[in-house]
This record gives sequence, C-alpha cells and structure tokens, in this order.
Amino acid sequence: MSDTTLGAEDTKLVTLARASRARNSAAEGAAVRDETGRTYVATTVSLPSLKLSALQAAVAAAVSGEATALEAAVVVTAAPELDGTDRAVLDDLKTATVVIAAPDGVPASIVRR
Repeated sequence: MSDTTLGAEDTKLVTLARASRARNSAAEGAAVRDETGRTYVATTVSLPSLKLSALQAAVAAAVSGEATALEAAVVVTAAPELDGTDRAVLDDLKTATVVIAAPDGVPASIVRR
C-alpha cells in the first residue's frame, strides 16, 4: 500500500534524517525505528576503505543495538529510488514502513507492507 501521509513518529524520522544529512553535508541521511521504538540515524559513509549508504549505516547501528525488525525506515535522498542492496536490507529486517523523501523532506514514496 502506498499513500502520501505520514504519522507523527514517521515525520520525526524524516526530520532526523534531514538534519543529519544537512549537518554532515552528506549525499543521503537515514533514520530507522526498531521494533522497540528505538531510533538510529546515519548518513552516507564514504571512506577510501568503506562505502555505506545512509540506510546501510543506520541499519548496521540498529542491528548492533540488537534490533531484529524495523517498524519504519526513512531515507532522505535526491535519488528517485533505493538500490537493490538497500531494498534487500529492508527485507532482511521485515521493515513495515519505508519512506523515501526528497532533500526538502517531502515524501516521494511511502510504502507500508
């Protein structure tokens, strides 16, 4: 199911992802909420020896914090859609809501599974 409205908790994730992206001048910002309500935020990692999308970095932090599922994931990006690896990561954690938002925070895509 896809629609254009976000609840308060998902709107907070958009705000966190946008702020992190802006603060770090990163290509992408991401925020995820796990099954217990904990939130993890990250930006794109681009080092000579390590490359992670913002979503991959946020999910890595969540899994390190013992998350086994995600209630929601938000990616703030100029890209029109997530790549295959990011989609697979979301599938691994049975993510219920996935939001892709433009840099201005306007949702381009909201998918509830």
